[in-house]
Amino acid sequence: MAELPLTGLRVVEFTHMVMGPAVGAILADMGAEVIKVEPIGGDQTRRLLGSGAGYFPMYNRNKRSIALDLKKAEGLGVARRLAASADIVIENFRPGAMAKLGLTYEQLSADNPRLIYCSEKGFLAGPYEERTALDEVAQMMGGLAYMTGPPGRPLRAGSSVIDVTGGMFGVIAILGALEQRHRTGRGQMVQSSLFETTVYLVGQHMAQKAVTGQAARPMPVRISAWAIYDVFETADDDQVFLGVVSDALWEKFCRLFGLDELWADESLRLNNQRVLARETLMPKVRELLKRFTKAELIAKLDGSGLPFAPIGKPEELFDDPHLAASGGLVPVQLPGGEGTRLPALPIEMDGQRFNTRGDLPGIGEHSRAILAGLGLGESEIERLVGEGAVQAA
Repeated sequence: MAELPLTGLRVVEFTHMVMGPAVGAILADMGAEVIKVEPIGGDQTRRLLGSGAGYFPMYNRNKRSIALDLKKAEGLGVARRLAASADIVIENFRPGAMAKLGLTYEQLSADNPRLIYCSEKGFLAGPYEERTALDEVAQMMGGLAYMTGPPGRPLRAGSSVIDVTGGMFGVIAILGALEQRHRTGRGQMVQSSLFETTVYLVGQHMAQKAVTGQAARPMPVRISAWAIYDVFETADDDQVFLGVVSDALWEKFCRLFGLDELWADESLRLNNQRVLARETLMPKVRELLKRFTKAELIAKLDGSGLPFAPIGKPEELFDDPHLAASGGLVPVQLPGGEGTRLPALPIEMDGQRFNTRGDLPGIGEHSRAILAGLGLGESEIERLVGEGAVQAA
């Protein structure tokens, strides 16, 4: 790709954890210059342990770092100058935090009317908007945890799905605001949120209740729309998912596995008939598939047109042949210096995937260069560093 689609846009982000950084990461992968404003000592996300250890390397590549003390007037002044030079500002701090700093949309757009200001929050405007939320809070409130776990045991999804999806909605809003700015010449404030993102994702279950009159049951005990749509045991004590989601696929399934008797049964020709017969049909299918090892079953299903999947684990994806061949993993140098490969932005444009253009930034690694780009002289930059308003690598 000769020129990345967002080349020429400057983004300044005041973010931490996942949701806000995910917005900047997507924009950065697509070519925007993204400047991450960190506190002195760096974003605390850099030092998370356990399940949080992957947040920073996954959502902060292709960015530049400047470290500022926003409690000092000089540091805050630099932040305002950065915002005045930006096309887009992103923030995802608790309600009221940016107002205390004087970095709200109203304050910054007074100096930069073309500014698009993306605020990533727990809730959109309404009775809950001042509450503090997390991905897990939103999943619990919005019905996703209820739908994921078995009855009585709500379970959050196995990744920060609401943080990331909420970030994606933030990007959609930003791109919409950019298009509108082309016509009006003015920026605007856009918001996305964790709670409303969750509600949008469970909208299909709300619609199910509206259509059928019956509340959706948690996924482990749901009445499936298809009879064969499950995880099946294999002969070598492994597992493979298989879905037969149309009448045409039912015919393919029967012919692939030599199930002439089932195909001849007119009472199973239609999907809804098979759903009603699931209790008698599924034991036969389970017994059949159990005769194959995982490798044998995958080899038989591959190319058949039937939807199937081995049950993968995240650590196995490093060696996935499709990702390796398609550019689905991109090189990232971790803070300790060792290299790894992490998921690329999952889109193609003009037949091309997006790659990394720089390593993860060190704390304040680009502070001096960014300040010089704002027109500050060397002596002034050194003064700010010496006074502790700015941290430079």
